[in-house]
Amino acid sequence: MNKNSAFQVIKFTLFSISAGIIQAGSFALFEEVFKMPYWPSYLVSLILSIVWNFTFNRRYTFKSAANVPVAMAKLFAFYAVFTPVSTYLGHLAESSGINDYVVLIVTMLSNFVLEFLFSKFVIYRNQENTRE
Repeated sequence: MNKNSAFQVIKFTLFSISAGIIQAGSFALFEEVFKMPYWPSYLVSLILSIVWNFTFNRRYTFKSAANVPVAMAKLFAFYAVFTPVSTYLGHLAESSGINDYVVLIVTMLSNFVLEFLFSKFVIYRNQENTRE
């Protein structure tokens, strides 16, 4: 791994932690305060964290001047697969008695790894460090 890639992993991790705080905080708010079921709590909190993470990683991690709508469409394609699969599997796990927060943590860790790889090798491929 070269120096630039190592810094990207560190930046992506830090921004993902901040997005994770947003996701976990909003998830807890929806579950504990509004008493929403698992899947809508997860879905809304996931969307909030996606928007946050995309915005900061595009600008600071990958330093990309890529067309925003195109980059968002690619990320949408990732989440068009990830979201229904993770929501369904999370619902199954939660329904079988696994704690909601354990399910959320496992899902968030999976999302972190998969989204970094997808961002680096699909969304921003050949478009890194193009931002002025």
